[in-house]
Amino acid sequence: MKRFKRFSKAIKILIIFIVMSMLAIYIMDYEYIFRGVRVVYLTGHRSAFIDDFPYFSNAKVDNSDKVETWPTASDYNEMPSTDRLDSIHEKMNTVAFMIIKNDSIVHEKYFNGYDADSKTNSFSMAKSITTSLLFKAIDDGHIKSLDQPLVDFYPDFKGKFAEECTVGDLASMASGLNWEEDYYNPFSMTAQAYYDDDISSLIQECEITTRPGKSFNYLSGNTELLAMVIQKAVEMPLAKYLSKSFWQPLGMKNDALWQMDSEARGMVKAYCCIGSNARDFARFAKLYLDHGKWNGQQLIREEHAKMAVQPRFKDSPQYGYGFWLTDHNNKHAFAMRGFKGQYVIGIPEDDVIIVRLGKGRNKKKVNHFPTDFYVYYEEALKMLE
Repeated sequence: MKRFKRFSKAIKILIIFIVMSMLAIYIMDYEYIFRGVRVVYLTGHRSAFIDDFPYFSNAKVDNSDKVETWPTASDYNEMPSTDRLDSIHEKMNTVAFMIIKNDSIVHEKYFNGYDADSKTNSFSMAKSITTSLLFKAIDDGHIKSLDQPLVDFYPDFKGKFAEECTVGDLASMASGLNWEEDYYNPFSMTAQAYYDDDISSLIQECEITTRPGKSFNYLSGNTELLAMVIQKAVEMPLAKYLSKSFWQPLGMKNDALWQMDSEARGMVKAYCCIGSNARDFARFAKLYLDHGKWNGQQLIREEHAKMAVQPRFKDSPQYGYGFWLTDHNNKHAFAMRGFKGQYVIGIPEDDVIIVRLGKGRNKKKVNHFPTDFYVYYEEALKMLE
């Protein structure tokens, strides 16, 4: 009987604890945590995953009426994969891997039920695309230059150095924003931005607390704030501007999805979350390999395309404007990069594009890149030999 009473008392304490915790979450405006639990843990995952679009509102990015198909090389899929590459595909749950040489697909493989038309989450590869939209907005005359101040668009943005921050600082991760970049803390700004329903309000609670334009500091909030600036400047939903600026001119085969905070507010998660496929993502690498030109048309200014894939800061050679950079094995390369090992790599010297999409990556980094990145990079070039 005493044992039953102790058990009953423990259950009551547990219930009280759960109720009080839930109440505290509501009071402290952390309701998004419930959504995160429902979307992630109740679906059998531990973090955001590549197929999570059905759990969020999405804006459609319309494809082109004139689809351009990637040509395939004469020896398409004839070159054997390497054992090291096969091993990393299995270990990291690759869903798509592709090698393009001289504008033709030479190797292409899909795994675990995915195919050439499967949409998966870009995660932070979207930062490269959002920065491309900045370049386009400048070319279209909506934004004056990379030096235009943030306060021209958000005059009440807070912070000691807010008036010094430019759109170029946002694109190059040098804004001085006091954003908390943490992918695993459920109370972080990054988690709230992913699962909450009002991302613009969250961004506008931030401040520019350190002097902009001086050093690199990778923050997703920079890209989201940049997207808010672009959307205000072009007076058009960002997904529609993406379709008009790139998805249609690049001849994309498939519509894309861009996750939003909510249907009511309709602000896309610009720092992440464009759903597309390997072949369509690869077109952005070709655009930058060709210095902003596509089929003879200059989609973005050549100087911007070149600037994007070169370091802005000497002491941070790993980043330009929206793109990660490496000189691995003495070859300069640029990359779009995502949280789960999403990579679109351009190697100008060899006119090579490598695309890897999947469900995992190695958390260990060397020279600012996850170690699995180098495996895809090295083995693809080895296959081409």
